Amino acid sequence: MPRIIGTLPLLGRLLRQFQMSGGLGPRFSREFDMILVTGGAGFIGSNFVLDWLAQSDEPVINLDALTYAGNLRNLVSLEGDARHVFVKGDICDRALIDQLLTTHRPRAIVHFAAESHVDRSIHGPGEFIKTNVEGTFTLLEAARAFWNTLQGDEKTAFRFHHVSTDEVYGSLKPTDPPFAETNPFEPNSPYSASKAASDHLVRAWHHTYGLPVVTTNCSNNYGPYHFPEKLIPLMIVNALAGKPLPVYGDGQQIRDWLYVKDHCSAIRAVLAGGRLGETYNIGGWNEKANIDIVKTVCALLDELKPDAAGPYSRLITYVTDRPGHDRRYAIDARKVERELGWRPAETFETGIRKTVEWYLANAEWVAEVQSGAYKDWVSTNYAARS
Repeated sequence: MPRIIGTLPLLGRLLRQFQMSGGLGPRFSREFDMILVTGGAGFIGSNFVLDWLAQSDEPVINLDALTYAGNLRNLVSLEGDARHVFVKGDICDRALIDQLLTTHRPRAIVHFAAESHVDRSIHGPGEFIKTNVEGTFTLLEAARAFWNTLQGDEKTAFRFHHVSTDEVYGSLKPTDPPFAETNPFEPNSPYSASKAASDHLVRAWHHTYGLPVVTTNCSNNYGPYHFPEKLIPLMIVNALAGKPLPVYGDGQQIRDWLYVKDHCSAIRAVLAGGRLGETYNIGGWNEKANIDIVKTVCALLDELKPDAAGPYSRLITYVTDRPGHDRRYAIDARKVERELGWRPAETFETGIRKTVEWYLANAEWVAEVQSGAYKDWVSTNYAARS
């Protein structure tokens, strides 16, 4: 039986409604539209849910399996908000997806749920194939079956929005132009290969079955609620703990950095106005080398929370690079600007300051996510690299 939570204080009421309704929580009146979000307790997904409900009264059905990176504490500000219904479940569970679609009849599915860490995919690729490929296939088939039951305006308005990554395009040379939507896919890690496969499935379900889809491929996100296995939050939490700041190889790998709330606004724009079957690249226009990111974080911490032991940059430690590490990513985001008028609101300088300030103000959240399982992972990934 799936677990239904309307964010924590609503648990009792929603469980009673679950039992009375025979399954899947309260059915909202059709005077409201609603959307189904997968992976809405993860980093980008939870930011999207929070942003969506700050911008709109349209309810969200939030499906998340609550694996290591899913965290209901990200959504604590929605306690008591009846517009948000959380369902604990797996996107590979076709019966559950069918029931959610039949019961709630969302006008759109926004699909974030994915395994998303390259290092984890190197250590254990099987979970990435299961979630990112099999899970996306399951959602597409459920969405297609549901969409075929719709008629008139409901059928015309329905959307399946697939959220993907720039890593599907592979690696750029220093003088190469940024990734455009027409770049061929050349994934180089189990993670990026699994996301490329999911992108191909979404495209095929549109061209073969007519399913109304849009896809967005984003650059590296950063901001609040980012699980501290990724570069920026790892540097912040390690620095504050006086631990080494591990930098892969020479630290000259270049990424384009996108503040997560800008990503959320781009998804809203594409969901509302993107052309069916099209892909839109979402980037921050911020190409930075990893070592420069780390030094920027250190400088901000020196300013905002100085350490008596000295500058945080003293903790920078170069470690063995990971296998197949792509050298450079860069996003050409002109298409989404040209067609939909979207540009990021944050520069890297404003976004990274907001990010560091958020982590300093939310030490309790950081402490809670650094569980024994997290410590075991850090040991597994970094112990042999020094």
